[in-house]
Amino acid sequence: MSSEPWTIESICDALGNPTLTTRFLGEINRAPAHEILAVFARWERIAKDTLAAVQRGREIAAAEARGEEPPGEWIDGTARLQQAAARIGSRGAA
Repeated sequence: MSSEPWTIESICDALGNPTLTTRFLGEINRAPAHEILAVFARWERIAKDTLAAVQRGREIAAAEARGEEPPGEWIDGTARLQQAAARIGSRGAA
């Protein structure tokens, strides 16, 4: 987002999901007057985090399209996941 101040409309746009937008609008509309700023601030943070995640995803997709490794530090969790699967499998499936 630009340096423009956040508004209810810009938060709705940044959320990019009709379900989230409906939830935000419901919460902001039902909030008592003394809680409106806190509700707004929480959803502003969610909107900022959403925009950052979208940007990060675009950077990763662009790097992969160029045949490059995705930017950032990546931890290979294969061994940890295999160990967890083995523990679960040893207990038997439900």
